[in-house]
Amino acid sequence: MEVIVAGDEGSVRLDRVLAQRTPELSRSRLKALILAGSVTVKDAAVRDPAYHVAKGDTIIIDVPEAAPAEPQGEDIALDIVFEDDDIIVIDKPKGLVVHPAAGHATGTLVNALIAHCGSSLSGIGGVKRPGIVHRLDKDTTGLMVVAKNDHAHQSLTAQFADHGRTGAMQRGYMAFAWGVPNRPHGTIDAPIDRHPHAREKMAVRQGGREAITHYEVQQTFAGRDGKPIASLLACQLETGRTHQIRVHLAHIGHPLLGDSVYGAHFKTKAGQLSAVGKESLTALGRQALHAYLLALEHPRTGELLHWEAALPEDLLLLQKALAAAV
Repeated sequence: MEVIVAGDEGSVRLDRVLAQRTPELSRSRLKALILAGSVTVKDAAVRDPAYHVAKGDTIIIDVPEAAPAEPQGEDIALDIVFEDDDIIVIDKPKGLVVHPAAGHATGTLVNALIAHCGSSLSGIGGVKRPGIVHRLDKDTTGLMVVAKNDHAHQSLTAQFADHGRTGAMQRGYMAFAWGVPNRPHGTIDAPIDRHPHAREKMAVRQGGREAITHYEVQQTFAGRDGKPIASLLACQLETGRTHQIRVHLAHIGHPLLGDSVYGAHFKTKAGQLSAVGKESLTALGRQALHAYLLALEHPRTGELLHWEAALPEDLLLLQKALAAAV
């Protein structure tokens, strides 16, 4: 689909110009297409909805063929930690997107769950996110629980909203961070909201939603000069904001190793690692974060359930490389 900017659209923002010129596409659909890189201006993909266009610019919109409204089951292997008639707990691998979204219509955890659980997931929590009550970032590994019926969905949703303040819910993460906090344990209490300029990022901002992360130093690692270069932190969430641990640790000056979004300016620190440490970090190719602990009350029996997942192989290799003699 081709659009020529006339200059009388009333705005120079890409998304608003397209909304006026292509009424057959909803604003949300246009935004998704822009973010997915399906809109080009002057032969270059533009992923910023606020990009300023000029009179005479040619905008090309690549609108993919309509996909089925409901996700389809796909034969994707799952590492199942626990399963009964009400819930399923999995140890999510890196690279697995939780639910379909722009750019990830297939190959998601939801597609795998539909194939594994069959029609029992239908309608629970919405068509696009059946059974999902929380999520992990694509490249974060570890424990996730999914509801298999409406009763379980309601119970788990309430437990995640409470985040253990009055109940048994616990969510623990192992995080490899640059540097070492100046206290062996502490609490980061800082509100989180959308980044004011980069909409795909979150940031600590006044007026944002309450966000509380507790941390405890588990291990420290020295660089080539013998000085502390990184640490392994056990983090526990008291709230569940998007990218919470990644944002909070970056906020206190200790972003995650391998986090290209919130720790990009720490790339030069890799030069202080041993050769094997640098090699392991490069091979990791993702943020060094793993959801190792999950505890909750069973939605039907009320029994306290507790699971722990060991570090995946790539993080074990990173840990060994960082701990190795320089």
